[in-house]
Amino acid sequence: MSSPTSFATILRNNQRQILTVWNARQLQTLSSRRDLISDADLARESQQFLDAFVSAVESGDPERPSGPAWDRLDELLSELVQARARKGFSPTETATFVFSLKQPVFDLIRQSSKTPEDLARETWIMSAALDRLGLATMEHYQKGREDVIRRQQQSMLELSTPVVTLWKGVLALPLIGTLDSERTQVVMESLLHRIVETGAMIAILDITGVPTVDTLVAQHLLKTVAAARLMGADCIISGIRPQIAQTIVHLGVDLQNVITKATLADAFAIALARTGLTVTALNGPTSKPGGKPASPASALEV
Repeated sequence: MSSPTSFATILRNNQRQILTVWNARQLQTLSSRRDLISDADLARESQQFLDAFVSAVESGDPERPSGPAWDRLDELLSELVQARARKGFSPTETATFVFSLKQPVFDLIRQSSKTPEDLARETWIMSAALDRLGLATMEHYQKGREDVIRRQQQSMLELSTPVVTLWKGVLALPLIGTLDSERTQVVMESLLHRIVETGAMIAILDITGVPTVDTLVAQHLLKTVAAARLMGADCIISGIRPQIAQTIVHLGVDLQNVITKATLADAFAIALARTGLTVTALNGPTSKPGGKPASPASALEV
């Protein structure tokens, strides 16, 4: 009966033959996806994986895979799978990378086995080992896709919470959509970073685009206000619609220490006053059609 060590030797001695058959099967399977990976990259990845697989088999029993060699094989598989996921390969196409190795390995087992018992045992051992690696590709693929989705969500959160400079020393943060714990953290970090960058004294949190305000949303707003105050900036909350005002009163949320305004324009006026600026009307005559002077027109000037 063949031992794992002797079978590993057979794999190593016939590695070129295995690689040739394996690459041919992969090229056949991926015939419609050749735009995603070149023949050279496919050959290189297959060579790397087969080298690592043979080394892992040489290091110990494939029925009980453990140790540094198997860990390196798993790390390499994770890198290859996630690279393929980023290129656009489907989960099935990615798993086929490992499962297509079965045929050349089983052909070698059939040629080298001396008895039916050896053939059955070695086929079972290699099948179990490659099945485990095939399942591992699915886990790594899922983890890679989750990482991509998480990064995309983070980017969307950052894009959906822009901090705008309205005037020197005055920032505005328009909030649109639901305000949950994760988004509150992004809002707080973005706002505090901009306060440090600009040295702003006033920050306006505009919740006109927030559909509903419950106790949790109110607590998130208060946390953001408190954090901004610790950085030396006062906060004004604008966009308090009548229904939101009723909800806040009904919930018993204490906003007495926070300035609230119905519109962003009202909040901006308060912010300018806090910074020692005033808004005045600039009057100047204009002409109506026919050359007759019109009543003075008003324009805002700070």
